[in-house]
Amino acid sequence: MKKWNDVHRMVKNGDLDASLLKTGCENLKAARERAIHVMEGFKESFGATEDTMVALCSAPGRTEICGNHTDHQHGRVLAAAVNLDFLACVALNGTSVVHFQSEGWPMTSVDLADLEVKEEEKETTASLIRGVLAKLHKAGYPVAGFDMYVTSTVLPGSGLSSSAACEVLIGTTGNHLFCQDKFDAVEIAKIGQAAENEYFGKPCGLMDQTASSVGDAVAIDFKDPANPIVRSINADLTGLGLALCIIDCGADHAALTNEYASIPEEMSKVAAHFGKKVLREVKEEDLLADLAQVRKEAGDRAVLRALHFYADDRRAAEEADALERKDKEAFLNLVKESGRSSWELLQNITPAAAITHQDMAVALAVAEKALNGKGACRVHGGGFAGTIQAFVPVEDVCEFKKTMETMLSEGCCHVLSIRPAGGLIL
Repeated sequence: MKKWNDVHRMVKNGDLDASLLKTGCENLKAARERAIHVMEGFKESFGATEDTMVALCSAPGRTEICGNHTDHQHGRVLAAAVNLDFLACVALNGTSVVHFQSEGWPMTSVDLADLEVKEEEKETTASLIRGVLAKLHKAGYPVAGFDMYVTSTVLPGSGLSSSAACEVLIGTTGNHLFCQDKFDAVEIAKIGQAAENEYFGKPCGLMDQTASSVGDAVAIDFKDPANPIVRSINADLTGLGLALCIIDCGADHAALTNEYASIPEEMSKVAAHFGKKVLREVKEEDLLADLAQVRKEAGDRAVLRALHFYADDRRAAEEADALERKDKEAFLNLVKESGRSSWELLQNITPAAAITHQDMAVALAVAEKALNGKGACRVHGGGFAGTIQAFVPVEDVCEFKKTMETMLSEGCCHVLSIRPAGGLIL
C-alpha cells in the first residue's frame, strides 16, 4: 500500500498503465480517469487525507464459453474473464468494521467481531463480505476492518456473474491486506465459492469464481470439486478475427428458481439410478444400455439433459484445445454444437409452458439471422432468461450490433473482450 497522494500521482502520470492494461482496458486515458474517479470517491466518502495508505484493486466478470450446466455434475467447462470489472480503492480503518461503499448504492457495513452466518443477510453483499473474510480468518489470518469505495461495470443480472466478481474482489483484497498474498488465484476462488454457498445461500459451482480469479480463459475439470484441475488458455479472439458479444434477451430471472433447480435435480436423478450422485461418475454407455429403465424412473427430459451433459463435457475440452491451437473453424463449430445441444437436449432456453414470451429463443433466432452464416451464438450461463453469447467476425461487429438492437432493444448488445488478468492489486 502507498499514500493516497502517491497512488493518485502514479495513476495520473501513467506509472500504473501496465497494471491497467491487465484489466483489458482498450483506452488507457479512460482507464486512468476511472481509477482517479474511484480514488476521489474514496477520499470524499471516508474523509481520507493525502497521506492515507491505500491500494487499488480490481476483479472481473466472467463469460462461460462451453460446458453449459456441466460443472454441478463434476464435468468440464471453458470460461473466461471479461473486461468489465469491480474497481476499488481500499484502506485499513483501525476498527473491526468493513465499510463497503458501492457507487450509487447505500453503504454496507459488516462488523467482523462476529463471523457467523447471518440468515437475515443471505443474498446480500454483506453476506459475501462476511463470508470471504470469515474463511480467511478460519485459515489463521487476523482480518480487520477496512474502508472500500467501489465502482462496477459488471451489472447485476447481466449474466457475467457480479457476485463472483465481488467475492474475488474481497478475496484478493483480504489476501493482500492480511495474508501477505499467500493464497493463489484458485484458492481465492474456492474461498469465494464457500462464501456464496454458506453465507449468501446460493449452492453455486466453482466456475464463475475461478474464471474471475484466474483471468484470461480457463479450462476447468471438476472431477474432484475440492481440487479442480485448472488449465490457463490464451484466448486470442482478436487474432482469430472474432469479437465477443453478450446480448441481453430482455427477460429477467425472477420466478425461475424452479426451472434452474430442475436441471441438477434431473441429472442427479439419472445418476441415482446407477447408485451415483453426479453424472461424471456414470459412463454414458451404461446410460444408453439401460435407457428404457432410466426413462421410466427419471423421465425423458432428465435423460435428454443427461445426454447433453456428456456431449458438452466433451466439447468443453475440445473447444479449449481448438482455442489453444487457434483453430477458428473448429472453435466456432463447437460453439454452434453447444448451443444446439442446450436448446434441444438441455432445454434451458424457454421456461416450461411459456408461449407468449420466449425472449431467449427470439434473441437466438435474431442473432442467427444477424450472423448470416458467419460466427456462432449460444445460450450464456443458466439459461431461460438473461443473456446469450455470440462470436462475431470483427468486420461485422458494428452491423451485428445495429441489427440486434434494432430487432430487440437499444443497448442490448455489449461488445466485450477477454481480460488477460483475474483479480489483482494494481
